[in-house]
Parts: sequence; structure tokens; C-alpha cells
Amino acid sequence: MITKECLECKLPVKGRIDKKFCSDYCRNSYNNKVNKDSKNLIRNINNRLKKNYKILSELNTTGKTKVTRTQLYDKGFDFHFFTSIYKTKTGNTYFYIYDQGYLALENETFLLIKKD
Repeated sequence: MITKECLECKLPVKGRIDKKFCSDYCRNSYNNKVNKDSKNLIRNINNRLKKNYKILSELNTTGKTKVTRTQLYDKGFDFHFFTSIYKTKTGNTYFYIYDQGYLALENETFLLIKKD
């Protein structure tokens, strides 16, 4: 009889022939280590998106507001993270974080809008 070792803790694995781990704990621990880098990247991006969304929501209470770049920067807004881009027929480019959007205007001002 061939005994297999758990991929995580190296203890003998009992049960089905294709079983790789001795317990759910070892399976989860192993997979968390394997996927750590990609999960951290996704987690960090999602955290940036959440922070940007919160900033836009707090500044845009009426559905349409003008703010300065400084106001956004002071709250920690990061212009590199957004979920979609919408270009109008007139050539304006809106950047969205889910339903909260912004449009760059002149003189370092931005129009904040909320999509219905």
C-alpha cells in the first residue's frame, strides 16, 4: 500500500487515492500560500477603488459637484484607479468608479457626477 504525504504538513494522507491534504486546514493553508501574490494585488486594487469611491461619494452629495484637484488629493484620491471610461460625442472623457464619475475641467477643477 502506497501512503501519500500531505502537501502542506507532510503527514500521511488517509482516504481517497487522489486526496492531497490531510485536512481542510492544510488545504486552505497551502492554497493561501500559493495564491498569496495574486490575492494581494487584487486586494490592494480593490482597496484603492473603495477609497476613491468613498472620496467621490463624500464630496458629491448632490449628484453634481465641482471640486479642485487639491481637494481630491488632500483626501487621498488616486487618479490611476477607476473602473470605466466614458467618452461623449463632444469629446469629453468621464472616468468612473462604479456609479461615481468625474470629468476634468479647466483650471484644475473637476465635475463630479453620479450615474443614475
